Amino acid sequence: MKTYDVVIAGGGFAGAYCARTLGRALGHEAGRRRVALIAERNVLVFQPMLAEVVGSALTPTDVVNPLRQFCRHVTVLQGSVQRIDWGAKQLYVDGGRFTRDQPLGFGQLVLALGSVTNLTAVPGLAEYGWPMKNVADAMRLRSALINRLEEANLVEDPAARARLLTIVVVGGGYTGAETAGQIFDLLRQARRLYPALASAPIRVVLVHSQAELLPDIAADLGRYARESLQRRGIEVRLNTKVTAVTARRVSFSDGPALEAHTVVTTIGTAPAPIMAALCAELKLAAPRGRVAVEPTLQVPGQAGLWAIGDCAAVPWADRGEIKTAPPTAQFAVRQGEQAGANLARALRGAAPRPFRYTYRGQLAAIGEREAVAEVMGLHFHGFIAWWLWRTIYLSKLPGTLRKLRVMVDWTFDLFFPRDISLLVPPPDEVMRAIHLETAEILVEAGSTSRAIYYLRRGTLTLSVPGEPERALRAGSVIDDALADETGKWRGTLIAAEHSDLVVFRGRSYELLSRELKIGPRP
Repeated sequence: MKTYDVVIAGGGFAGAYCARTLGRALGHEAGRRRVALIAERNVLVFQPMLAEVVGSALTPTDVVNPLRQFCRHVTVLQGSVQRIDWGAKQLYVDGGRFTRDQPLGFGQLVLALGSVTNLTAVPGLAEYGWPMKNVADAMRLRSALINRLEEANLVEDPAARARLLTIVVVGGGYTGAETAGQIFDLLRQARRLYPALASAPIRVVLVHSQAELLPDIAADLGRYARESLQRRGIEVRLNTKVTAVTARRVSFSDGPALEAHTVVTTIGTAPAPIMAALCAELKLAAPRGRVAVEPTLQVPGQAGLWAIGDCAAVPWADRGEIKTAPPTAQFAVRQGEQAGANLARALRGAAPRPFRYTYRGQLAAIGEREAVAEVMGLHFHGFIAWWLWRTIYLSKLPGTLRKLRVMVDWTFDLFFPRDISLLVPPPDEVMRAIHLETAEILVEAGSTSRAIYYLRRGTLTLSVPGEPERALRAGSVIDDALADETGKWRGTLIAAEHSDLVVFRGRSYELLSRELKIGPRP
């Protein structure tokens, strides 16, 4: 088992900047002390620019930075943390299909796991909604939008064409408002290349449950953002919730349903399940799913445990008033830097320092070279705010090469039409066929159950400690009935002959394990 003095769990802004700061503070000593960063992807995503990827103003590579280049002197491990055994100072990482449940030991642990997408509150949103969480989501959404244009260009039925050219964006925060503006710009510009769609209306509907857009920014700027979007032709529905989504219809809390094939969701965040499990185990205070920490970013009563970013409730002094730091990128970056500096001090025997930060403001680009900006108490809107948005975020984008690429792409965007090349990422596999040769192991006792298997042909031998061996034949379903209360397989399955199976993973596994009880049980 690999063991590190410091393990940072999470590769978002908080985790990456923590690792970067700690690596810089320790230099090559970080290698000797064995500092590791665990990230689900080997890149840092600059999320404030994701909407520009959807709108083809930037390419996907413009908004990512390789973590191994960004975090010098730190070991980067790609994988997702599955379980934390605090008592044993170990955690288990799923690195992919062939590297499940890799154990890692740690001395100090930094929790920077952020939040996860949870769309189950609205019926149908998990099945038909397009989330906006990472680069893959932005690429898939861009491809879907271009596909809608292609399909609308193919059909003659006005009702079918209207459904294809109607886009609903759920959530009027920064991501929602920026994404709606970029979608409208992309579709409006691209429509010129489709003569059959010259008179077809493009309808983008932004739905927000509160009284005004951008609730975290000054009220006058939120109002300006709404009026600007409406002036350009984007519909804004305030004080409205989406109640259900199907493949062709969106239902609302007020008013009639809307016929649409594309629903983009920027809502539905929830604490990472692993955080909830750890807080329950250690009996930690976790207001709204965020673990409470001291001003030094240490978890009270747990030596060597730290928490930063969206998964942490960090006390923050704002103009003399103690608040909880908001879960935004600028706070995550500063918390990561402070945690990295505190860890370096702790490793050298010095006392950590409290987190302090002066709020700088917020910016949101709403398309067509317009934005709203609140900077050091000053309010800007329109073109000057758009210029500030690009200037400030360009300065904060990690890496000189990325800065140059973004400058070039933004310059081209000023003079040339947006690219509508259809680049579709590989779809998620709902199910996959697998083949086992004789004596090959399917699952091992003690490993985590993450799939449901259907044995199409062949025979498997089931060995459960303390029980006689059994043979599973074609038609058997192998699911959580063979797992214990902690989600671990109770037995080992080995192919007794050439065998073929179908495996369900990911969302299909979650659905089947929750809803379906089919086939004979082992």
